[in-house]
Amino acid sequence: MSKFSRRALITTGVATAAGTSGFAIASKLAHRYGLIPPDAGGIYGPGETLTYAAQRLLTRHSFAREFAPNQISRNPFANPVDPLGEAFKRLQDDGFAEWRLAVDGMVTQPRSFSLAEIKSYPSRSQITHLACEEGWSYIAEWIGVPLSHLLQLAGTLPQARYVVYRSMQRGWGDSVDMADALHPQTLVTYGMNGADLPVRFGGPLRLRVPRQLGYKSVKYITRLTVTDSLKYEGSYAWYAGM
Repeated sequence: MSKFSRRALITTGVATAAGTSGFAIASKLAHRYGLIPPDAGGIYGPGETLTYAAQRLLTRHSFAREFAPNQISRNPFANPVDPLGEAFKRLQDDGFAEWRLAVDGMVTQPRSFSLAEIKSYPSRSQITHLACEEGWSYIAEWIGVPLSHLLQLAGTLPQARYVVYRSMQRGWGDSVDMADALHPQTLVTYGMNGADLPVRFGGPLRLRVPRQLGYKSVKYITRLTVTDSLKYEGSYAWYAGM
């Protein structure tokens, strides 16, 4: 049986189970194929499991739509953030020369990358749509290095399942599975619309995950931790695929 037909059969089984015998059976099928999200517990857990399993089986290798330059939004909306503090201001005043992005956890060579190092690596640009769960959205060009490249340099271990990323913005951070972490459209971005990434849009470094809603594209990232387990305590659903 081909990989596509096998995936289609599994997905059909998950969806059919959910429709005929309830979410419990669908959850068992998802568990069998290792497609249980970190927020699978609780009252919404079965629904989150079904959503994640079905989308992963059908869209694991899909790409978010990319747009033409003339479709870039003229006035993109930068949602306000709380004051970033004196430490951020000192880094900003120095042109972010001392900014560091640490990569640790399940890697063979923990690394600490400077902004200049990240900019020296092979870059990718994409014009994609950022959609917020609050209803606003815009199209912009994002320039950066694929997250997969930094993970390769750090030597991600084969049993890794997630990448947790943390922000200098207090209380902010999130995580993705390895399917999104290694996807070629997932970028550590340092540029926007042909210029450096503005601070109000997350500069100097922002993770860009175009296959998920905007809250997954966390601003001001300072640390990436590779792990094989995850306890998710976010305010929104862990998987926010579009």
